[in-house]
Amino acid sequence: MHYHEPIFRPPSEAESLLLPVTVGCSRNRCTFCAMYDGKSYREMDLDVVFADIDEARAMSWRPRRAFLLDGDALSAPTDFLAAILVRIRERLPWIERVGVYGESTAIVRKGADGMRRLAELGLGIVYHGLESGNETVLKRVRKPETMARMIRAGGILRQAGVRYSVMALLGLGGVELSDDHARDTATVLSGADPDYIGLLTVMPVPGTPFFEDIQAGRLVLPDPLGMIRELRAILAGLDVTSARFSANHASNYLPLTGNVPADRQALLERVDRILAAGDPALLKPEWRRGL
Repeated sequence: MHYHEPIFRPPSEAESLLLPVTVGCSRNRCTFCAMYDGKSYREMDLDVVFADIDEARAMSWRPRRAFLLDGDALSAPTDFLAAILVRIRERLPWIERVGVYGESTAIVRKGADGMRRLAELGLGIVYHGLESGNETVLKRVRKPETMARMIRAGGILRQAGVRYSVMALLGLGGVELSDDHARDTATVLSGADPDYIGLLTVMPVPGTPFFEDIQAGRLVLPDPLGMIRELRAILAGLDVTSARFSANHASNYLPLTGNVPADRQALLERVDRILAAGDPALLKPEWRRGL
C-alpha cells in the first residue's frame, strides 16, 4: 500500500481496509490541528490506487468495509472517486460499505446528484469534522464554514442516501465563547440531522497556533466542569430525527453514549448529577485522557 504516514481514520473504521486515494488535507489551516502537517494535498494517481486495490485483493483478509484516506478525500473530483469505487466493487466484491472524511464544502459542491452517484457505487458514510456551529469560533480557528452550508450538507446527504457522522469539539471557543459555541453547535447539528453525533474535547497540540494562544493567555479553555456544561447544552439543544450520540472518546472527561432523542433524558440526568456534585474527581483524570 502506498501510505503517507501518519494515517488517521475514524474509530469506527478500525477494522476497515484503509485505502490511500489522496494525501493530506485540502484545507490544512485549522489552528488546533497538526494531523496533516508536512503533507501537501494532492490526489494520488489512479494507477497507483488501482495497484493498491489489487494488492488488497491478493490478501487473505476480507474486510467488510473500506475507508478512503486522507484528511478530506471527498474534495477530490467526483469522476476520480467514482472510478475508485467502481474498481473496489469489481476487485473487492466483499466490501459492503466505503467511508470517507468530507467537509461541507465538498458535499455542497457535489450536490445531491453527485453524492447520489457515489452512493450508488458504494459510498455509504461521510465523516465530517464540524468542530463548532458558531461562525465566530470557526473564523478564529481558520475553518471558513457557515451555519447555513453545514446544515445544507446534511440535507444533501439525506437526499443522496449517504449516512452522516458529525464530530464537534467541546471547549473550542474557550471560556469567552463557550455558551455561543454550545448553542450554535446544537443548532447546526439539529439542522443537519446526522445519523451519528460525536463530541470530543479539545486537546491543545504543542506547536499549533491554538496551543500558542493558550500559552500566551489569549485563549482560556473551560475547566473540566465547564466542558461538561457545554456537553449538556449541546445535548439538551439537539432536535434530531434519530442519531447515535457518543461522547466516549479518550479525550472526554465524562464518557456518554446513547440514542437521541430516545435516551436524551437519561443522559441529561447523568450529566446533571455530575454538575450538581461539582466535584472534578468524578470525572476522568487528566492522565487518562489522550488522542
